[in-house]
Amino acid sequence: MRTSRSEQIAAIILKLIEEGHLPPGRRIASVRAAAQEYGVAKNTVVEAYDRLVASGALEPRAGSGFYVAAPRRRGVEVRPAHVAAAIDHLSLLREQLDQHHAVRVGDGRPPPSWMEGSELRRFLRPRAGLGGGEMEHGYGAPQGFQPLRERIAHQLIERSIPATSAEVLMTFGANHGLDLIVRHFLEPGDAVFVDSPGYYPLFGKLRLMGATLVPILRTAEGPDLDDFEAKAVQYRPKLFFTQALAHNPTGTSMGLASLHRLLQAAERHDMMVVEDDPFADILPPMTPRLAALDHLDRVLYVGTFSKTLSASLRAGYIAGHRDVIRSLTDVKMLTVVNSSGYVERLIHDLMAEGHYRHHLRRLRDRVARASEAAADNLGRLGLPGFSPPSGGYYLWCPLPEGFDDMALTARAADAGIFMAPSSIFTLDRVGYRPAIRVNVAYADDARFLAFMRAEIDA
Repeated sequence: MRTSRSEQIAAIILKLIEEGHLPPGRRIASVRAAAQEYGVAKNTVVEAYDRLVASGALEPRAGSGFYVAAPRRRGVEVRPAHVAAAIDHLSLLREQLDQHHAVRVGDGRPPPSWMEGSELRRFLRPRAGLGGGEMEHGYGAPQGFQPLRERIAHQLIERSIPATSAEVLMTFGANHGLDLIVRHFLEPGDAVFVDSPGYYPLFGKLRLMGATLVPILRTAEGPDLDDFEAKAVQYRPKLFFTQALAHNPTGTSMGLASLHRLLQAAERHDMMVVEDDPFADILPPMTPRLAALDHLDRVLYVGTFSKTLSASLRAGYIAGHRDVIRSLTDVKMLTVVNSSGYVERLIHDLMAEGHYRHHLRRLRDRVARASEAAADNLGRLGLPGFSPPSGGYYLWCPLPEGFDDMALTARAADAGIFMAPSSIFTLDRVGYRPAIRVNVAYADDARFLAFMRAEIDA
């Protein structure tokens, strides 16, 4: 197979790195200089550099150029013993999904050709041309639809997260991704750090596993890193689950200095960090992220389309070091076999045709307008937000002195108003103040505003 010029250039640079001629931290030639050196167009060099960034050989630095990346370290065992014992029984299922053999008498399903004449085919057939060929009525690849994983990897590179399709695993949304990580890394009794206030469905998953939940106080600047350091010495956690940007429920985002300090602490205490980023597609791509600074060494990055496309299209992904992704793929096969090829092709086609990009542009505008209106409405009620809007759907609204968030929620329910009280999101009472999580899309509802005005006046 003939290789392109960009692939040849990437191979030359990679060989220089492997042989030590370009040591870690060395700045390589600029795009312009490399184009002159190799006698090619600048776009060809850009493509070669993108390949090397995606493979982890180079790292981009905004305004500075491309540098040779340091070798990745592995701080946590890729496949714990309890996971390995379960996965040992997967060889038959793995072959049914990967299909290495032409003769398939051991398969657990009929051949795709048996489905071609069915009534269902008319309704399930994806649009032609974009999805990488005809849709077969089989299980599909366990790691997920390859063309969609390639598009996601390209998006991650735009966020300065070096990843290839091999480092992306498709899931049934972010919750499924978190569940796979919990199943893979944790055993009963293991200590786990979580934000408090934090994502309450995650608390339930961890309790179901029998993990020891250790709350890390969430402040307006992100996790309280002094609290993090003190508890890391005491509990020696395996994982820290956090949402660096547009946090659910507080709406807060971490600054660059806090991101760096958190990663340094994770390195010192030998733990993995799970970065949940559900609003990534409507936030600026170059916003600093843990996964971008860490290059998927100690960070597992969880994304979803449920918050930005449709909650009914259960599709998300995990990005991480390829060894971890390979092991998580086995856990996925063991628990749900695979994700939905139909949903993944649909999302791929929406992206390939540009519909998803246009939808995101409108969604960003709506979120911005709703956030501004919500902050104004709450301010007029005398309920200043915990922090300014940061691009997601939520504002954290501390209640006035003397309010009970659960009692307020019960009274609101009697009035036909659904509220999200802070007690649901909080694991301890250290620094606790009753609050409600406000979805900016509904914060201009006259019934909600009138109810809150009456409560405050009373």
